[in-house]
Amino acid sequence: MSTDADVLILGGGCAGLGLACNLSQYGGRAPRTIILEQRNEYRNDRTWCFWGDDAAPYARLAGHQWRHLRVAGGGRCIDFDCGNTPYRMLAADVYYATTLQAIHANPQLSLHLGHSVVSEPEYTGGVWRIETSQGRISAGALVDTRPKPASAQSPALLWQSFFGHEIETSDPVFDPFIADLMDFPEISDHRIAFIYVLPLTETRALVEYTVFAESPLPALALQKGLDAALENRTRGSAYRTLRSEYGCIPMGGNEAAPAAGRANPSRVHAGLSAGAARPATGYAFQRLQRWGAQCAQALVTTGVPVPQTPDRLIVRAMDRLFLHVLRAQPALAPALFSALFADVDSRRLIRFLSDGGSLRDHAAVIAALPAGPFLKQLFTRKPSA
Repeated sequence: MSTDADVLILGGGCAGLGLACNLSQYGGRAPRTIILEQRNEYRNDRTWCFWGDDAAPYARLAGHQWRHLRVAGGGRCIDFDCGNTPYRMLAADVYYATTLQAIHANPQLSLHLGHSVVSEPEYTGGVWRIETSQGRISAGALVDTRPKPASAQSPALLWQSFFGHEIETSDPVFDPFIADLMDFPEISDHRIAFIYVLPLTETRALVEYTVFAESPLPALALQKGLDAALENRTRGSAYRTLRSEYGCIPMGGNEAAPAAGRANPSRVHAGLSAGAARPATGYAFQRLQRWGAQCAQALVTTGVPVPQTPDRLIVRAMDRLFLHVLRAQPALAPALFSALFADVDSRRLIRFLSDGGSLRDHAAVIAALPAGPFLKQLFTRKPSA
């Protein structure tokens, strides 16, 4: 039976564009692919950050990088040396331009902007049929990267909500050589909240206010914390806002499921709603790029997409226990994160946070954290793997 495409990708965000970019590299071997995106145009609406050397995907396109990070909280201020794996910041406009260029260069791929899905996909006769705002589209395989509303997702242990402004000040107030990864306020209203600052120059920086809570928070609920952070960091200097970022990331509860559990192998869910983000950190960019390469290879060789690879059992267990402790005892967060960045060798911790940790790296992380809160949580409620 003829179809409009071999592969239909719903959503042209980080996950969808990354997969399409990987497919484009196969040239004429790439399946006929349509990407549907509801926005009408792309703009510089976010940033993605990750640790990595020059070989990491998109590392060379990162506009800024920092070899030193600062973590402050629990009575400590740690200067974290990233060594040969700097913390890199990739602007959305650069990512969009790079992936769109690759997509447009391969006639096997087609991006349709301004297309929204108006009803749930239907599978009949071995074909997926989608009703969109611009008509019906059919395909043999379906990759759904659209974000789900919080109410439609599996309950998360915590939600990471953040709101920030990229600002330019009239005076030099930032140190462009060190970024603030987590700066916990001395006084907190019994929730996990911290300031995140990525200085681009002495007069320009992205300043964000982040909260870990049991429910996602709207930008308005974060405004007061962001205003305080901006006042603190600008030190009285006048500033103007260049752009803003807001987002909510589920932490735990929606981990990637094994491929064997899928009802229909020709359809996969991907992205943040499908467990792309590391549960205990919220980092997702490099995980999405690895999935994009794996899924593209599977589509080219077998015609069947693959989901995000589940984390190893030890990682799932450690992340889940850590999140349970944070949820039960949020006041411990500054001390716990400070202990990790102060007492674990930077190379080991970066590997652990970037999903490349060895058993020794995991052991070092466990040894750095106080045993009491974790043992208490284990006996209170045993987290599932």
